[in-house]
Amino acid sequence: MNIILIGPPGAGKGTQAAFLENNFSLKQLSTGDMCRATMKENTDLGNKVRVIVEAGDLVPDDIMVQMISERIVAPDCTNGFILDGFPRTVPQAEALAEMLDHKELKIDCVIYFSVDDEILLERIRSRISETPPDQRRKDDNEETLGHRLKVYNKQTAPLLPFYEKHGALKTVDGMLPVEEVSLKLVDILRSKKAE
Repeated sequence: MNIILIGPPGAGKGTQAAFLENNFSLKQLSTGDMCRATMKENTDLGNKVRVIVEAGDLVPDDIMVQMISERIVAPDCTNGFILDGFPRTVPQAEALAEMLDHKELKIDCVIYFSVDDEILLERIRSRISETPPDQRRKDDNEETLGHRLKVYNKQTAPLLPFYEKHGALKTVDGMLPVEEVSLKLVDILRSKKAE
């Protein structure tokens, strides 16, 4: 089963991706980890990515899709994968779908974590107050979250109708306690497996 997790920053996607990885034998794929691993390789692709990242630029969509294409054929993805953080735009989703189609694969389920902006701010404030300063994430502040939410609403939110049109979208109330969200995900994936 191949899954995409979509939701605003702070919605709990990473927490739930780890839960799904551990309970469904799926491999969580981080685009950041893929970039770092590719950069270490002495290949044309690795060299391209290294130059782009070291220049401080974003890795272009075609290169991201190429890295994902190479990564999903690894043995640890045999049971399926979880993408968190990609795609972020409709053109990325279209490129991903085209690549998967060439491999005779598909996205089985896209899970959208619905969370109110005010709850996200509360979560970030809580994470800041509960984490020692030297262990905080650099993006854990209200100003950065506000910017990330604007970017999310402009670029990523349009993915929802895209995946809804393709019949893959499932919505989960991301404001529920972590354990309840996990149970909802179990229900969604079990019903998907039964289809």
